[in-house]
Amino acid sequence: MSLNIAFQMDHIETLSISGDTTFALCLEAQKRGHKIFHYTPDQLTYKNGKVTSIIEPLKVMDEEGNHFNLGNPFETDFIDIDFVLMRQEPPFNMHYITYTHILEHLPENVRVINNPVSVRNAPEKLLVTFFKDLMPETIISLDAESVLKFQKIHKDIVLKPLYGKGGEGIIRLQENEDMVEEVKNFIKDQDEPIMVQPFLPEVKYGDKRIIILDGEPVGCLNRIPAKGEFRSNLGVGGIPKLSELSESDIKICDAIKPTLKEMNLVFVGIDVIGKYLTEINVTCPTGVRQIKNLGGPDIPEMFWRYAEGLC
Repeated sequence: MSLNIAFQMDHIETLSISGDTTFALCLEAQKRGHKIFHYTPDQLTYKNGKVTSIIEPLKVMDEEGNHFNLGNPFETDFIDIDFVLMRQEPPFNMHYITYTHILEHLPENVRVINNPVSVRNAPEKLLVTFFKDLMPETIISLDAESVLKFQKIHKDIVLKPLYGKGGEGIIRLQENEDMVEEVKNFIKDQDEPIMVQPFLPEVKYGDKRIIILDGEPVGCLNRIPAKGEFRSNLGVGGIPKLSELSESDIKICDAIKPTLKEMNLVFVGIDVIGKYLTEINVTCPTGVRQIKNLGGPDIPEMFWRYAEGLC
């Protein structure tokens, strides 16, 4: 059965296709004979209880620099759409949040992955706080004194903006004579509270990205920080390596599964350093192309096999 699938995403011309999960999902959907459509969040319109958008038929080719063709745009009320994949990148701000509200007004027959209500209620660095026994010690605050007290205990700490992506804006702070000013300056530049955690030396062995589909782990990518870098995100030079799940990884996945299922968070990427869960990514989890290219499972194929089973 051919499905109509709309991808809500950043414009496809901006994608770096070699490592992009959204593009991989497009390729596999097309391969399976489904009709795929493209629109950006800003093309959504709410009016009198209905949602419309200008969308364009999409054809994708796995060829850098020549990776897409868009057909003639037309307006849809989504009544003929089977799936909407909400795949725009963070930052997770009011612009992003507004569109999760609008998507709630889609026709009941439209399945949205991930559930927009749950995405709104589960920012990557906040959902994880409901699993405090799995996390490193953590504070979330905009109070400089609280951050400095935390640093006195742990000596070597990491400061993270709550709503960014790809390691952007994250700094490591060790005790030094300018530390007070560094903390105050970092906080001054933030609009929201920050997350502060001890630096985890285990990160030198990698930061695992575990992809979870319908509550089950289906692939694991270890990201090794580049020389001179403490962040392991692929966007800042992290080196991807295929990995197996450890016993503690499996325990983490088992612990969070009921919550993910209850919230209808179907497609998720969690980050694990050593024995610690650090993030639960629900907005636009990535890593599946790297996993497949390194000899791991074909997660886009698994994803669409799962989605087709819902229809």
